[in-house]
Amino acid sequence: MKYDCLIIGAGLSGLTAASLLAKRGLSVAVCEQASSPGGSCGIFKRHIDGKAAIFDQGSSMLFGFGKDGFNAHRFLFNCLEEPFHVIRHDKLYAMDYSGHRIEFTENIEAFTDALGKIFPGQTSNIKKFYNEMHDMYEKVISENPSYTTPDEMDITKGLFSFIRHPIAYGKFLSYMNMSAKQLLMKYFDDHEILKFFDKLTSTYCYASVSEAPAILAAVMFIDNHTGGSWYPAGSTLFLPGILEKVIEENDGQIYYDSCVERIIFNNAKASGVLLANGTAIGADNVIYSGTVWDLYGKLLPDEMVSDALLRWAYSQEPTYPCLVFYGLADKSVIPADCCAVEMLASDPGVLDEKEITVYIPSIDDHTLCDENHHIIIAIGPSFINWGANIDFKKYYGTPDERYASCYSDEYYSSQKEQESARIINILEKCFAGISEHLTYHQLASPFTVQRFTMKNGGAAAGPKQMLGQHMMKRQPIRTKWQGLYCCGESTTMGTGTPTVTVSGITAANAVLKKKGLKPYKWTSGMKDHVVELDRPVTKDWIYECFSEDTASVMKAAGKCMYCESPSCCKKEILNVPGIMRRASCGNMTGAYKIITTSLMEDLKSLSENCPFEADPSEVVKMICALHEESR
Repeated sequence: MKYDCLIIGAGLSGLTAASLLAKRGLSVAVCEQASSPGGSCGIFKRHIDGKAAIFDQGSSMLFGFGKDGFNAHRFLFNCLEEPFHVIRHDKLYAMDYSGHRIEFTENIEAFTDALGKIFPGQTSNIKKFYNEMHDMYEKVISENPSYTTPDEMDITKGLFSFIRHPIAYGKFLSYMNMSAKQLLMKYFDDHEILKFFDKLTSTYCYASVSEAPAILAAVMFIDNHTGGSWYPAGSTLFLPGILEKVIEENDGQIYYDSCVERIIFNNAKASGVLLANGTAIGADNVIYSGTVWDLYGKLLPDEMVSDALLRWAYSQEPTYPCLVFYGLADKSVIPADCCAVEMLASDPGVLDEKEITVYIPSIDDHTLCDENHHIIIAIGPSFINWGANIDFKKYYGTPDERYASCYSDEYYSSQKEQESARIINILEKCFAGISEHLTYHQLASPFTVQRFTMKNGGAAAGPKQMLGQHMMKRQPIRTKWQGLYCCGESTTMGTGTPTVTVSGITAANAVLKKKGLKPYKWTSGMKDHVVELDRPVTKDWIYECFSEDTASVMKAAGKCMYCESPSCCKKEILNVPGIMRRASCGNMTGAYKIITTSLMEDLKSLSENCPFEADPSEVVKMICALHEESR
């Protein structure tokens, strides 16, 4: 079959583009090398002491769901007309900085008052800086929302906005090629406060104030306060899960465990892809959502990539390689006033391996583990030699080949043990006694990150968003080849879940415009489909917008562990984890498609071999019954 559009990668940007195009009626296919969607925005489960615990793979604090500000995720679900439940954190996060605990709140005035107590000589400068940045943000970003990357911006709309607020827009555009440090030095004469802002930019966009473009930093400093920080009720399973649901309900096809080997061209026009297993899939348009290095170094035919283009791609400096620590800790070691996100800032002015962000989503979402424990996810840089003497930007192969060839088992295991101990030691300083009260812990190395997300070298967020490779100097949405588009962290908007979502929206709109179809644009009075739940969330609240029958299936399917190697079935014959994962998100259409394409006799033995609480055969029966009722 030939599709209107094929998307390479089922990360957040790729799913965004695919869901919007499917919603408009285009025939859509998504090729994903992993067995489930989301990339770093997904989950895994572990069965610990007889109870399930849910861990976010990477993304565990999301922006862009607010009613104000840069709310790309709210706009997306409003366009899709799909209900989505979220939790707004009471406080955005807290930072342990140089002996001070700084709490970031929605109230900017209260935040600047608190910051003034840490830097008393800079109080008036702090107020002036945040007031002016907030005024500019309101006029440029909030007043007339645009969910388009700069390279695809409507010049007419931009000119209209400029006429309305020429001073604010002129100031904003003047920041384009200025560093955040240069901007800050216009307001502050104390280098100590620059070290504080250095921590903010390194957290927001993995770049120092000397590297980060002022135009991005100015937005980020304000946006988080305005839009707030959020968590998908029931875990990040639901964010890619609902996008997958929209795709499959609109007759889209997602090919999992399908690694793309090459993009196929016909007369210099993208016309499909070749998978690693030799299968060719045709399409009128292709949207690529992976890294710039894999695009130019692997997927494009050699004869189509000039030496200059290859040098440009390889010159893109990556963000630091990261590791992720997952733990389940006794509730008693987490202080009562702890935020759902805690930033441990280490030494002022220095980015080192002590710089970790700790996510404790179970503070606000009680569905993730039992009432006596908390989920702990710690993410930070890893600068040690993991035993691989290769250039990740230039090394290619299937994910399993990359993973297997890069280390010796003994050395790698030893490194993981050492890094786990190091992270636990850092956590101990903030959460006294945690080392003795960890029921479970596991470490994902940069190799693990690369294996599951295709991020070269385990880079935290693709190419660094820094001067010289920022915004218009990054990969644009439209490539030089007809029919080939890009979205994701390597493109103009760069790092962060709302920004990659905007890149997906923009790529979808580019395809829609080409086909003469109506693009997605913000309009005043759009119906709001994002549902904000009070904290803490319990399981029943997640299902309140679904029918009683659908909620029953979701609850039953939600008990599944989504095992990579399920004991309840032969995955190559019947993909039970795929059925259960879809059903737990309310995607009965996608689940039923798997069932009807499988061998029905294999359904009989499902429940007999599952060692956990889930009963796959019962869920399958319920899904089939629902499908019959809908007919």
